[in-house]
Amino acid sequence: MALVVQKYGGSSVADASCIKRVAQRIVATKKAGNDVVVIVSAMGDTTDELLDLAEQVSPLPPGRELDMLLTSGERISMALLAMAIANLGHEARSFTGSQAGVITDSTHGKARIIDVTPSRIREALDRGHIAIVAGFQGVSQDTKDITTLGRGGSDTTAVALAAALQADVCEIYTDVDGIFTADPRIVSAARKIPKISYDEMMEMAACGAKILHLRCVEYARRFDLPIHVRSSFSTKEGTWVVSDPYTEGTEMEQPIISGVAHDRSEAKITVVGVPDKVGEAAAIFKTLADAEINIDMIVQNVSAAATGRTDISFTLPTADSSTALTALKKIQGDIAYESLLFDDQIGKVSLIGAGMRSHPGVTATFFAALADAGVNIEMISTSEIRISVIVGQDGVDAAVAAAHRAFDLDADQVEAVVYGGTGR
Repeated sequence: MALVVQKYGGSSVADASCIKRVAQRIVATKKAGNDVVVIVSAMGDTTDELLDLAEQVSPLPPGRELDMLLTSGERISMALLAMAIANLGHEARSFTGSQAGVITDSTHGKARIIDVTPSRIREALDRGHIAIVAGFQGVSQDTKDITTLGRGGSDTTAVALAAALQADVCEIYTDVDGIFTADPRIVSAARKIPKISYDEMMEMAACGAKILHLRCVEYARRFDLPIHVRSSFSTKEGTWVVSDPYTEGTEMEQPIISGVAHDRSEAKITVVGVPDKVGEAAAIFKTLADAEINIDMIVQNVSAAATGRTDISFTLPTADSSTALTALKKIQGDIAYESLLFDDQIGKVSLIGAGMRSHPGVTATFFAALADAGVNIEMISTSEIRISVIVGQDGVDAAVAAAHRAFDLDADQVEAVVYGGTGR
């Protein structure tokens, strides 16, 4: 008997008929002789709709109350799914994140998991029940308040519970058949990737590929937990995320490039006229760190000899831009920079592949493809297995398609199918 943890995204439980279909899949897994734990997201666009509602009531809702509001979406899903399973003649028990033992820090909106103590889940499994858990949420260790894990947090809930329960596999169900070489909504000829390493998947997640949450992949790598990404709308084999998909004895040959990811959720801030003195950059980024803002790409211009000043540009999540600008304005008197520039009309396009380590010319091919597509590059960042560029938002689609073609990632026949979801 295997222990299978399954996570269903919002598009998989978007309405009553979808919930009934998911219930049938869960029951089939149970009938196959497995213990089953299920993590669910809110139905469809419920979380976005709740956020919109909160903004209509208050432009700056308190974090604690916003978390209380947003976690209601997952609780609705878990209860309805448990009802649907009961209607099929099987016993199911639904649990909130706190009831499931997901313990977090006290940061509302983007809490981090500290510990998982799933005693009630184990008790339900021992009784032969199917356990249904609300994703995206936990309880603060200090304040005992309800917390949320940030967007995509249901993936993290699933992997964390799977690791704590020592599950055999964590299945992430979504509205596509697996992980593709690019977003199928942009590149219809994108190919499904049969297997991908944790490192490559982490880079893709960090660069905007929304199929898996970054922290979920980090968690899976730490516990060497295999993730199977597949569609809840079909029975096709999906994509396996594992430690090393290219070991000897497999049929997998390591590709130069695994995929092209993009992200439209970032903004760029430029601190203009920073005095070129030791410690000024440190002061800027300490201020941002104290405001709990994650910085992505950073570029510092060469200091102008005539003025002794330089410009520092960096990218960050658009949602954090207001907080960042406010924090930086407070230290203008201390650092004596000249001004701040803000641009939210940008997008990040990234080329990811462990094979690029041993293949020269990847950068040249990438940049030539963008140039031929008429896409201007504003910033560049690299790692051992990634090249990322910032471009104008109106050039993102063209850049993704051009890079995909340049590295022969297009499928011989159209394979990518998006079964549901709005992409919102």
